Amino acid sequence: MHESVTDCFEYHAGDSPLLISIPHDGRALPPAMAERMTECGREIPDTDWHVVRLYGFARTLGAGIIAANYSRYVVDLNRSYADDTLYEGRLSTGLCPEQTFDGEDIYRPGQSVASGEKEERIERYWWPYHEKIASSLNAIKDQFGYALLWDAHSIPSNVPRLFDGELPQLNFGTNGGRSCASDLIEPVMAEAKASGNYSVILDGRFKGGYITRHYGDPADGVHAIQLELAQRCYMSEESLDFDDKLASQLVKLLSKVLQAYLAGSAPKSRRQT
Repeated sequence: MHESVTDCFEYHAGDSPLLISIPHDGRALPPAMAERMTECGREIPDTDWHVVRLYGFARTLGAGIIAANYSRYVVDLNRSYADDTLYEGRLSTGLCPEQTFDGEDIYRPGQSVASGEKEERIERYWWPYHEKIASSLNAIKDQFGYALLWDAHSIPSNVPRLFDGELPQLNFGTNGGRSCASDLIEPVMAEAKASGNYSVILDGRFKGGYITRHYGDPADGVHAIQLELAQRCYMSEESLDFDDKLASQLVKLLSKVLQAYLAGSAPKSRRQT
């Protein structure tokens, strides 16, 4: 058991096989850390804005929800504690980022994240979140015989340092099919495409980060899908304001998609006997 910070995440227990992880909508910065940051860094521009609010509906589906309270600039919960590269040949944003997605410095001149500080952040902020995911998935498996993980993200539609052109609106990731059985992702994709209102892709630029890849193990009864939303789907990318009209339309689709995930996950072979 690792040392924990009691306020490093919010957790809602569900009563279905589904757990939703929201690792990047956290806004908090420890005061001593914020003092070392640039003005740009303190604005935490790479936040997955409003994703917690967007997925609030999922409680009505019985989903459990875990959402980080601290910014990804403290530690990126969707990277391994060893800071392994997720996408070979592409820019790595890092476990404890020192530049924004746009290449702006997060810390003032002469400031950086030394190895000892990185280890402290891993111990105090990274491990508690992941231990809660692991224990929650184990409890779900004990109850239902299998578990479903949904890793919820969003990002601006255009980030030239990370990808070319405009990102599709709904970017599903299953680590090339390794984190989720095909008979679960297929109904999810079919539902996502059915409305015809969104551009949809599977295992494109975003195939799933550490959370999807580490926990998704279909052979062991744990299935994991990442959804990276282009933020234009539900908010203003200029003002960062939540757009109720856009979000309402998207929530209707997300509800259908999650219901498809749940429905597809419970054939007789996966039901608790």
